[in-house]
Amino acid sequence: MDIQKAWERALKQTEIVRSRVQLLKTFQETPVPYILLAESSINHGDTVVRKGEVILERPSLILPPNLPQFQGFEFDEQNKTDQDAFINFLLVRGVHFPSLRYNNQTYALDVFEGGLDKAIRYYSEQQQQSEDVLTGLIAGPEDCWQFSLLIYICSQIVKNANHDIRRLLDEYRRKHEQ
Repeated sequence: MDIQKAWERALKQTEIVRSRVQLLKTFQETPVPYILLAESSINHGDTVVRKGEVILERPSLILPPNLPQFQGFEFDEQNKTDQDAFINFLLVRGVHFPSLRYNNQTYALDVFEGGLDKAIRYYSEQQQQSEDVLTGLIAGPEDCWQFSLLIYICSQIVKNANHDIRRLLDEYRRKHEQ
């Protein structure tokens, strides 16, 4: 599947079932745990369960605007592209990420015996029972999971924008009033 088709498919089929409640940290790295569910292309009727977290961290070097760094997303393996081609692909379409480092660490890849709807119900109930307000629950296509995960991360960044602006202004005022 080429990158354009994968992107369109992820946009159409990604569903953020349960979003992270806690806001992202403005001045520190933030781990964003997730459970990403996808219909299995090998075992029809089953669901692929990918658990991990994306660490949103500020880079150690100051980067020019719109130059994010993606690690652990395996772009070159499934989508036959590299990180630079992916960033250029997004920029041409007007999609901009803050210049942070996005480090994905997948720590579990399992198969849930049952369809996607059943898996969504199961993991939603599990999160509700454990009162997990940090882990996002996402459903998307298996062959372009990276895009579904980035769509989720973007939704968290957008949700956090007002809070970040207030924090930045408060920090600026605090430094300049002293």
